[in-house]
Amino acid sequence: MADSAQSRLEQVNGAIALAEKEAGRMKGAAQLIAVSKTFAAEDIRPVLLAGQRVFGENKVQEAMKKWDELRAEFSGVELHLIGPLQSNKAKEAVATFDVIHSVDREKIARALKTEMDKQSKSPKLFIQVNTGEEEQKAGIAPKETAAFISFCRDELGLDIAGLMCIPPVDEAPGMHFALLEKIARENDLPLLSMGMSADYPIAIQHGATHVRVGSAIFGARDYA
Repeated sequence: MADSAQSRLEQVNGAIALAEKEAGRMKGAAQLIAVSKTFAAEDIRPVLLAGQRVFGENKVQEAMKKWDELRAEFSGVELHLIGPLQSNKAKEAVATFDVIHSVDREKIARALKTEMDKQSKSPKLFIQVNTGEEEQKAGIAPKETAAFISFCRDELGLDIAGLMCIPPVDEAPGMHFALLEKIARENDLPLLSMGMSADYPIAIQHGATHVRVGSAIFGARDYA
């Protein structure tokens, strides 16, 4: 079908490659995370069959329900938690996810450290930065990020891989991506998780290493 998930995945991969080229970056510099939150296993399977192996989920419990089955069927899946994490879900998050993008406070960092030690697992960790300092949104304030990185590294011994942000919907995303890149550079963090379906080419221009694209691949979500 012309408008299948597979064809949309191909279009997104083509747009990523073009954005990388236009930004003077190497092909493959930005990894695609196919955001499968709210979609059922039968919706995800065609994208897996098309070769995609990196996926993002917002909720721990939802991910556990569908990905146990899908991982048994498809090898090489890498699962990213991109939604807010509660400390009481740290055990399940460490067990389920390969990468966690939403570390944003000391309580979460401590809970993850405890579970990583217990389970002898080391998911890659990103700190979520609230670049727009929006009260309703998760993430640490930009001016507090350096101190929080130091806390995670020096006090807890966590290996922080990068930063993540979700810009305000009513502001130009480029300035938020530029701010995140600046904070990452100042703190020697190599990875940047930024950019979604509406703005991932802009994020790639600003150095995104991970882009989180859902609706452009899977179609519109039904939150009912």
